[in-house]
Formats: sequence, C-alpha cells, structure tokens
Amino acid sequence: MGLKSDLQTLRKNLSGELFFDDLMRALYATDASVYRMLPMAVAYPKHYDDIKKLIHFARTHETSLIPRTAGTSLAGQCVGKGIVVDVSKHLTKILAFDAEKQTVTVQPGVVRDVLNNFLRPHGLFFGPNTSTSNRCMIGGMVGNNSSGSTSIKYGVTRDKVLEMHTILSDGSEVVFGEMTVDQFQKKTKETTLEGLIYKSIYDVLKPESVQQQIVSNFPKSEIHRRNTGYAIDELIKSEVFSSSFSSKMFNMCKVLSGSEGTLAFTTQITLKLDKLPPSEVIMIAAHFGSIENCLNGVVPVMTHDLFACEMMDKTILDCTKNNKTQQENRGFLQGDPKAILMCELRANTLQEVEKKAKALIKTLEDTGLSYAYPMLKGDHVDKANNLRSAGLGLLGNMIGDKKAVACIEDTAVILDDLSHYISEFTALMKSYKQDAVYYAHAGAGELHLRPILNLKKNEDVTLFRKITTEVAQLVKKYRGSLSGEHGDGIVRAEFIPMMIGDANYQLLKDIKKAFDKDNIFNPGKIVDALPMDQSLRYSVDRDEPEIPTFLDFSKSQGILRETEKCNGSGDCRKLSEFGGVMCPSYRATQNEKDTTRARANALREFLTNSNKDNRFNHKELTEVFDLCLSCKACASECPSSVDVASLKAEFQYQYQKENGVSLRTKLFAYNNQLNKWSSRVPGVANTIFSNSFTAYLLKRIFGIARNRALPLISNRNLKSYYTDFIKNRKPEGYIKRVYLFNDEFTNFLDTPIGIDTLQLLEGLNYSVEIMDNAESGRAFLSKGLLEKAKEFANKNVDLYKDKISEDTPLIGIEPSAIYTFKDEYLKLADDKGSAKKIAKNTFLIEEFIQNEIELGHITQDQFTLEKKTIKFHGHCHQKSLGNQFSSFAVLNLPKHYKVTIIPSGCCGMAGSFGYEKEHYDISMKIGEHTLFPAIRNASKGVIISANGTSCRHQIKDGTQREAKHPITILREALL
Repeated sequence: MGLKSDLQTLRKNLSGELFFDDLMRALYATDASVYRMLPMAVAYPKHYDDIKKLIHFARTHETSLIPRTAGTSLAGQCVGKGIVVDVSKHLTKILAFDAEKQTVTVQPGVVRDVLNNFLRPHGLFFGPNTSTSNRCMIGGMVGNNSSGSTSIKYGVTRDKVLEMHTILSDGSEVVFGEMTVDQFQKKTKETTLEGLIYKSIYDVLKPESVQQQIVSNFPKSEIHRRNTGYAIDELIKSEVFSSSFSSKMFNMCKVLSGSEGTLAFTTQITLKLDKLPPSEVIMIAAHFGSIENCLNGVVPVMTHDLFACEMMDKTILDCTKNNKTQQENRGFLQGDPKAILMCELRANTLQEVEKKAKALIKTLEDTGLSYAYPMLKGDHVDKANNLRSAGLGLLGNMIGDKKAVACIEDTAVILDDLSHYISEFTALMKSYKQDAVYYAHAGAGELHLRPILNLKKNEDVTLFRKITTEVAQLVKKYRGSLSGEHGDGIVRAEFIPMMIGDANYQLLKDIKKAFDKDNIFNPGKIVDALPMDQSLRYSVDRDEPEIPTFLDFSKSQGILRETEKCNGSGDCRKLSEFGGVMCPSYRATQNEKDTTRARANALREFLTNSNKDNRFNHKELTEVFDLCLSCKACASECPSSVDVASLKAEFQYQYQKENGVSLRTKLFAYNNQLNKWSSRVPGVANTIFSNSFTAYLLKRIFGIARNRALPLISNRNLKSYYTDFIKNRKPEGYIKRVYLFNDEFTNFLDTPIGIDTLQLLEGLNYSVEIMDNAESGRAFLSKGLLEKAKEFANKNVDLYKDKISEDTPLIGIEPSAIYTFKDEYLKLADDKGSAKKIAKNTFLIEEFIQNEIELGHITQDQFTLEKKTIKFHGHCHQKSLGNQFSSFAVLNLPKHYKVTIIPSGCCGMAGSFGYEKEHYDISMKIGEHTLFPAIRNASKGVIISANGTSCRHQIKDGTQREAKHPITILREALL
C-alpha cells in the first residue's frame, strides 16, 4: 500500500503520465525480444523535470528506470522490473537545425524517418538505416549504436553523435561533447558527479598497459559494427589518452552510444548529417544456389562502390509467400534461390549507374557463383528493400511454438573471415540439428543468424544457452563482435567477459559505477548481467492453456498462438506519413495501448495467466480493444500477419457471454432489420433521421455523436428494383452470368449504387442474378455477436455453394460485406469446403471488371471521351484483403479520365465506430491525417470517389464533399 501511495503521489507531481495498472504493466513487460518482466510502472515524461523526478523516485525507492522509445529491441534492453520510461509520446521534437554545418539536434523520441523527411528538402539525411526506420527513434538508435543497411557507406550511429544532453543519476543536467585535453583535465578537477566521471575514466583508461589490453582483446577495429560492452576502445582513440591521436578530441558520446541507457538518461542528441545519396539507383539482386556460394560472393562484390550489400536466405524468402503485402514485392525472384545478395549502386546519372551495374554483373559472372542477377530500377528497388526490411517480422509467420530466436543474430566479423566463420557456424548448427536462418548485412560482415527453437520447452531453453555459448566462443576465435548492432541487452551481456576478457570487463563495471553507483539506469544490461535463459516470455514446460473459441483459429493452431505470432517488431507504430493503414488508432493517440502489438500482447497475457473460467472476462481487455477499428490492416501489413480484427471479434463474443450486450450494441448490430422496417415508410423515417430535434433525441438516447448525420433510407430497395429490372432484359447472348450479392447497405441505404451496378453490367453485356441472400453479417461481426453472424454465413454458403464457380462468380459492391466471404466465413461456416470454393470465386465488383478488362471483354471504346479528374479513397478491407488498384484500373477505363489514389489509411469511420459519441473525436482525427486534407485541397471540379459506404459518410461529415462509388462514375461514363 505504501508503494502504491508513493506512485500515486509521483503521478500527481509529473507533467506527463504515470501508469501502474495491470494492463499497462503487462503491455510494457515485453519488447521485441524473448524476455518478459512486469515493470513496477510506466511513465510518459512530458518535460525534463519529469525525468529528474523519476530519477529521484528511483534512487529513494531503490528501484530502476528502463528507457524506451519504440520498444523494438531484440536483446531485452527495454524490459525490467523498475519504471519503464517511454519517451516516444512527448519527447519528439526536432529542436535545432543548421544546414550549413550539417547538424541537427533532436529529442530522443524523434522517429528516424520523420527526421529524414524533415531533412530531405535541405539535401541532407541521417545515414544509419535500420529495418525499423519508420518507427524506431533516435534515442533507441543511440542506445543500441544502430547501423542498418547503409553502414558500409555511412557508418554507424556512434559516428554521427556530436553532443548529448543527459541527466545523470544524481539528477544533474550534463552536456557531453567534444573537448580538448585542457577542457578534459579541468573537468576531472570538478567535485560534481560529472567531474568524478571524467576523473574515473581517466584513471581507469590512462595506463598504457590497460590500453594495450583493450586493443588486444576487444573485437577487431576493422569491424565497424561492434557493440560488445561499452566502447572504451573508442574512448582511448583521443589525444587525452594517446599522442598517436593528437588531432582527435575526446567525446564521451562514444561510450554513451551503445550504452543501452545504463549510464545516463538522454534528453537531447546533436547529430552530424550527410548529403543525400546520388539520386539514380540500381539494385543487382544476385541469386545463389547455396549459402556458401552467396557468402563467397561477398568479397568480390564489395570491391565495387556499393551503398548496400544485403543478404536474404530461402527461409526468409519462403516466409514472404504467406504475407499478402510481401507477395507483391517478390516479382524479381527467379527460380528458387537458396540466398540472394541485394547490391545497391548509386550515381548522379542513369548512364553512370548503369555502367556500374554492368561492371558488377561482370564480376558476378566471372565468379561463377551466381545463377541470376536481375537489375532492379525505380520502385522495384523499393519493393525489394521492403521485402528485406520485413525480414525480422516475417519470421513470426512460422506457425506453432518453434520460432527463429534472437540470440546469435548479431554477430559480425571482418569480410575476409566471413565465409570461414559461417562454414564453422553451419557445422555447429548441424551438430544441433539446426537449419539456421541467414540474412542481413553481408557487406558489413554481419549476418542475422537465428536458430529455430521452442522456448516453451526446457530442452530448447538448454539449447538456447548452449548454442549462444558456442557461437560466442566461435566469434571470439575470429575476434569478432557478438553484438553488431542489436546491442547486448539481456541475451548477450552475460558473454561480455568471455568476449573481451575479465580485466576489460572490470573496466566496464568501473565505468558503470562512476556514472551510476546506485544502479538506477537499466540494471542487468551490459554489466552484472541478468541470466540469458531466465525471465523468458513463456513459462518453461507450462501446461499449454486450451482456449475454446467460436471462430476457427486452427490455421494458427489456436487463438493463443495467433496472439503469440506478434514478435514485437512494432510495424504497427508507423505513422501516416509512411503510408499503409496500420494502425489507425495508434496514429491518432500515439499511445502504445492502441497498437496492434498491444492488443495481441494484452490478449496473450490474460489468456495465458488468467485464473478465471472465462479467460476473456477482463475489463482491461475491453480497454485495449476499445479503439480497434477492425480495419484488418494488421492481417496484411503486419509481417507476422496477426489478425487483430478476428481477435477482437472473438474477445467481444466471449466477454459479452459473461457481461451481456448493451442496447446500443444491439441497435448497431441489428441495423439492417431496422432499415428494413424503415424502408416501408422511407419518407417518415428520413424525416425523423434528418429533423434536428428528433435526430438529436435518437443520438442522445443511443449514444451517437451529435455531429454525425444519420444515414437516410433509399426510396426503394434494390431487391424490389431488381424484380422489375429482370422483366425487361434480353433472354440470351451475354458474355457471362454473374451473381450480385445484394448486401444490406446497398439494399436499403445505397440503392442508387446498386441500380448503377445493374445498369452498368447489363450495358456491358453481363447477365446479373440477385438471389434471396441473407445479409453479410458484417454488423454482427463488428459487435462480437458471432452466433448470429455464423447463422448468416451458413445461409449464404448454402445458398451459393452450387451456384458460384469460375464461370459464374459472386461479385459485391460494398467491400466490408463481400469480403466476409473471403475472410470471416472461412472461420465461421460449418461447410468449410464450400466456403473455400465460394471465396475463391468471389470478387469486389472493381476486381471483377478489372479481370474482364484483362480478358478483353470490356474495352475503352465503350466509354466516354470526356475529360475528368478523379481522386479515389479505397476501403480498408479492400486494401487488406484485395487490391485498391482494381478500383484505379476501373476508373481509368475511360480514355481521358485522370485518376489518382489518395495515399490515405483508414478513413476513421469503420462502420459504427465513428458514430459512437466516445469515438467521434478519434474518428475525425484519423480522417484528418491524410484523407480530409487531400479532399479539401482538391478543386471543385475534381470528382471524389470512395467505394465504402462508411468512407463516403465520413468524407461527407469531414469535408462536406459528396463521394461517388467508382461504379456510379463508370456507369455515367458508359456510352
């Protein structure tokens, strides 16, 4: 009670936020590593004074602070039992920029790619480039001394850090930067903690014997990716310690970079920038028939002026087959390579870079090691790089409990040793019957090698230690670095004494003590290491929980393993400026709680550790799922394909079994029935819905946002129109017959779009059949009423199972409705075989028309020659389960139509979500990210198009512009 009271007092004294509830502690118990520790609390400091107060609290309560930015650490740097201090929410400012001096000063929570977007107009950039660059932050990059794919050209983060503003363990603010010998000596005379630090470092490192000991035992200096312990081998390369470096000033930032937040708390970082690389780029993607040939090819290709030299093996490439987003990036692959080397060349002119590319291909041909070397240009280079960048997360696609484990994935040796080292490494892996994963930075002598282990089992946890130990010994043999760019953390810190010797390790302990004698900052990392095989994410040899579910999660071997697919890579934290849809709620709040990762982690925590009969019955889960819009982006954009929309639906169903269903939930779920009744008297209904007084009453009673316009009922439903429509059509001579799914939204609310569809398809010579189908069940799915959704799924599968085929497809107008056949019905329907057959032959109407265009059945000359400009916004489900370029192709069918896709994510409406009063502000904030500004910037003559009914309502409410369905636009263009 005393600690809780003290935490409550601390929370009141902070400008930022402090959390110590079970949910937030659970969310911050893990990062992207294999470790799990429940922290005491989680802090979001708003100002530097908050950090001082946290330091004071930690010191007086004998606890610790664990600094965190994006939480993508692979070695366990961000987990601990103290207070996790997340700077990613508030400390995100670019503070100063000097274009002439090519420097920038940032707070630690600035995202690397956000920084580079800011710098690009000035012709500058920050060079180190990790695979997580669209969400990783500068503070984390400094903490890990990150490198990435460009290090062979631009070096590592340590090379770029000029100055760091820090708060020391006594709460004093200190600026570390370059200093002369005289300035250094003056510092050693000060009686402050800063002065004592300088004096201690001088006393420890000054003896020549110590310096020789460091040089002899640290990793070879030619390895620029070396993060084993504190970089004291860099500190001694200054005029303070040696006359051999008379022109090199001392800079404490060398040792702070890569210190993993164990020495001081960083508040500002000044970086040296580089000029943007040459604009013309070509990638040679050399294909190899074996890992050995690939590695033997590294040295010869590195004789060329490469900007990157990255490797991916067959295991990674095969993982991409199961990820929709990455399937589109596989186009350059030829055959079935065991490995590829992605060699990037740049120059100022296309002619020059092509010359370099031909020279590189000639070298590859001369070696005889590679069997193919496609030359990639333009967006094909971006696609290949996206495939590579997704590598870490894609490993999470491995179904079951065996995973590619991060422990030996960060080793680096000099290039001349690489093939020999890997040969011995492979032999070692074979002795353990391991087929390791090989990928990453071959040109820098570093490969991310991973064993495949089940860390839920004691025998594999034993292997976890054995393999790491033997690989550490092997790396030591080559005087390599066990930690190249991912840091020591928990997983490798235990091996530092082996790697650099006990005497050098004692030097590290002395430095830690000088900075942080009370062990406040991130204890258990680098020195006095925590055991690498304890505090694991999963309890070893546990009785695996059996979680019965309504939806079918057998594809992932159950719902718990579906949550466990999340490996923490944090792709769901990317911001809207980097494209995609995932994750709209995080983009609006920038709270970890509102990420895809948090939802998977929270559900995993409670399903694993709950002692309730119904493990879903926890109010904390209602909180973490509250802002999930079920956009489905995670199912395709998350490299591990974690399907949070399905997890949410299952959670809602199970939770409501215990806690009941609210009146508003029933209202939204049964809205089709209400619309059916209203359609009998549409004039009366619409008067009630549009009259300010009656609409106000309805909104207030049912908790609907007062700024929302209620949807109006069409004067006639589509089924009624179709009955008259078929009376007048010709009896035969059609190209083919199609079945149109009469969804619940089109039938009663958007009937004119349904009529346009019938008229368009008939005009294009297709016979359209509408059967007496049930509603899709989308509204019930969104509210977790799965039994009712299953009822509709079974009815529709039974209705169409003997009708739908390759020759007679099922097509739909509303994306959220038609895609239930391709997604949820496969998890709901009793007749799985028929459901799969129907799904295979089900298309969004734009997809169907695009296919018919490619078959030559629909041509440009059937449409107007008028000129029109169109901006199109695609539905989230289309982006996730289909392809919005089908809508783009359809809208471009008229010869003089100029169409652009708005690079928007989710519109923010998401069915009933945006109507609910407590979600209205978030809904509109999501719309404001990209969609609303793009529409407002469009001139009056530009046609706005959107194929989702929710999207069109959101556009109307947010911009006062009417958006047309692509089919309406195409029908109007039909000659």
